[in-house]
Amino acid sequence: MAARLQLADRVLPYADRRWRPEDPPAPALHLEDVSAIPFLAGIAGVEEYQHRARLRTAAGDAYAAVTGSEAAYDDYCTQRLRLAPVTRIAVGASEASSALAVAEGCMTGEAFERATALACRSGRLVIHPYMAIEPVWRLARRIAERAGATVTVLGPPPPVTWLANDKDLFDELVNAVLGPGWTPETRRGSTPRAIAANLRALASKYPCVGLKRTRCASAMGNQVFASAALRDRPAEEVEQLVARFLARTEWVTGEVVLAVAWEAASASPSTQWWIPPDGARPPRLDGIYEQILEGDRKVFVGSRPSTLPRAVDDALARASRRVAEALQALGYVGRCSFDHLLLGDLEGDFVVRFTECNGRWGGTSTPMHLVDRLVTRSRGSRPAYRAQYVTASRLAGARFADLLQLVGDDAFDPVRGTGRFVFYNVGPLAAFGKLDVIALGDTQAAAERTMTESLPRLLGA
Repeated sequence: MAARLQLADRVLPYADRRWRPEDPPAPALHLEDVSAIPFLAGIAGVEEYQHRARLRTAAGDAYAAVTGSEAAYDDYCTQRLRLAPVTRIAVGASEASSALAVAEGCMTGEAFERATALACRSGRLVIHPYMAIEPVWRLARRIAERAGATVTVLGPPPPVTWLANDKDLFDELVNAVLGPGWTPETRRGSTPRAIAANLRALASKYPCVGLKRTRCASAMGNQVFASAALRDRPAEEVEQLVARFLARTEWVTGEVVLAVAWEAASASPSTQWWIPPDGARPPRLDGIYEQILEGDRKVFVGSRPSTLPRAVDDALARASRRVAEALQALGYVGRCSFDHLLLGDLEGDFVVRFTECNGRWGGTSTPMHLVDRLVTRSRGSRPAYRAQYVTASRLAGARFADLLQLVGDDAFDPVRGTGRFVFYNVGPLAAFGKLDVIALGDTQAAAERTMTESLPRLLGA
């Protein structure tokens, strides 16, 4: 696969900027740049998500954001959660092509000067992005040239980044590593007629089928069809359905679209990995999680640590380790996760499938990392919790300080070990009444009740 994709030649231009764990300590610039993922503009408040980078910062680090941050939330991070004070580099909205393009916005103006000054002070800088896309590497080069400093990127070179994040390439990788049967049956097409033919062929074998764009996140590029509704339609009508899907998802002529068997799953877990550079250490499994999904398209809304049978967790760990090791050998570095389906009887005969790879930070790894910072490191074990985004119409127009007043002592205090809720990604609160919440509990059942019963009562939802 590496030879077919000519990876060795394509990653060479990035070799001098690649982070290594043995590098001398350096401050980090954290970027939550989601601009390379299509169709996120429809997510309410997505431009505010870039403040999730704050949760990864340590003392001496900085993070950049196009949007502002409420002072009450900054105080909450430092005074309540006891996260180290860090620098926020404000990116001018006019400096970026969109409010999501944080790395691009950091290449000019005051943001570039401040990032360069951060590198100058220590002679080194690590850029730790949400996803190691091309603009991140360009930013590293520009800062290094201006500052005369060593600037590296904690992430894979872009050709490897897209090998992981492209659903078509990842399907090929899983089949190359594990053999057939580890992914849902998938057919590829690059014209409306071929895609429709693939969809009809799968509809003759499975109760439900789906279309997938290859580089979308959170199911935004998926559409699910009941096979019974397709089987009796003329080929021309199915092609029209496909054409509407392609128009909605802004398809570029010639781009591959996947037709897949949409299998009914007993569970939809994810495996969360940290992948060091090849030759450093083996990939580290940081957790197995049950995903909380909504609707036919299975849109991600949250997660909880696995309560699956031990045999299931072990099977997920074994299979996903082999794929993580393959990605490491191909040059992948940093945070990564795999989404799975579990078919069959979880207490007996079951089947593990891989559906996609998230070669980036995300909606499960971000709260996992925060919980580990706040709780796991001091207690020695990860607590039971549930993390998800919450929308409460009553909170639309509210300030974060108003939310804290509503919650009172139920806001988690890591020093005293009291409280049940941790809040983050609060930027969409004022406009949409939306934020992300971690509900902690002594048991998983208690954490579930805290999220689904106690929180709505507190918020008056």
